[in-house]
Amino acid sequence: MADMNYKVIDREQYYRKGVFRHFSEDCKCSVSMTARVDVTDLVRWSKANGTKFYINFLYVLSKVLNSREDYRMAWLWQSNELICYDRIHPTQYVFHEDTETCTPVYTTYCEDYEVFYRNAHQDVEAAKQTREYGLDAANHPNWFDASYISWLSYDALNIELPDGYLYFLPIVNWGKYREENGRLVMPVSVRLNHAVADGYLVANVFRLLEKEMGNLCRDSL
Repeated sequence: MADMNYKVIDREQYYRKGVFRHFSEDCKCSVSMTARVDVTDLVRWSKANGTKFYINFLYVLSKVLNSREDYRMAWLWQSNELICYDRIHPTQYVFHEDTETCTPVYTTYCEDYEVFYRNAHQDVEAAKQTREYGLDAANHPNWFDASYISWLSYDALNIELPDGYLYFLPIVNWGKYREENGRLVMPVSVRLNHAVADGYLVANVFRLLEKEMGNLCRDSL
């Protein structure tokens, strides 16, 4: 089991104090955005070194979402506390063609690329051997949802949660990449709760994704 350490945020000192109060009490809602991300270099790099693009992107995404506290926030409803986890980890999914169902895969994030890649690959292979849904959110509170919609290169996607439910961890989806003007672009959707994120913070995920993809391809040469 990965670490579940966190710190409690002093809401009186929280830099988004006013925004948090408004969007956690008066107007509970989320912010979601879909954009096409240029994945040309990561696709080519993955093919060149014989690794899976999917896992490489999952690593980059996990690194981005661990890069600042705003993406690691959570709400403890039992104690009415706003917290920030030390680390968050991706819940990925394996799709079974024979049953047309998915199995959640809890992969522990590690900043070391080779360690993460090896563990994520092993997790996927193990999940292929079962047809159980296996959702265990209660024992994985600091795991964020990372879902690949492999059948479609979509233009928009919206994830809705029950009104008033203060779920702060990111929910990220992405689809098939496609060629546009000689480049490979992939739709990515990011959902965050408005109490802890605004348009800037959501848009920043896309900016950081392209930056970290470039870093991985360059630093691993």
